[in-house]
Amino acid sequence: MKPRISVITIGVDDLERSLEFYRDGLGFPTEGIVGEEFDNGAVAFFDLQQGLKLAIWKRQDIAHESKVALSKPSPTEFTLGHNVNSKDEVDAVMAKAKQAGAVITDPAHDTFWGGYSGHFQDLDGHLWEVVWNRAWDAIE
Repeated sequence: MKPRISVITIGVDDLERSLEFYRDGLGFPTEGIVGEEFDNGAVAFFDLQQGLKLAIWKRQDIAHESKVALSKPSPTEFTLGHNVNSKDEVDAVMAKAKQAGAVITDPAHDTFWGGYSGHFQDLDGHLWEVVWNRAWDAIE
């Protein structure tokens, strides 16, 4: 297996509400919900960067498709990292997320390792880290 990821799919409880959060609140480009004509098939895709998409899909549909029992979600299972080019950009993204309805769990601050980051949870509790790391090349 080549270490390559092309789609990150997260489970949501309300597809329309999550679509509005990511499309209207955070400004992620999308064609909206597709696949509604199929049982368990409604999903929305967002273009992130070249070769990578974020998908939102109803949690119960993921459980059905994967043959895994639906269970209580935990926001600490993983984080989605959004790297930016400056402290000001971290602050701007955090403010935009809060305005869109996100819960700020860790306000932006200087980190022990020399960067600057903050965390927020989306409407379904998924944990995002917005981070600037001076050691990394500029993000396009």
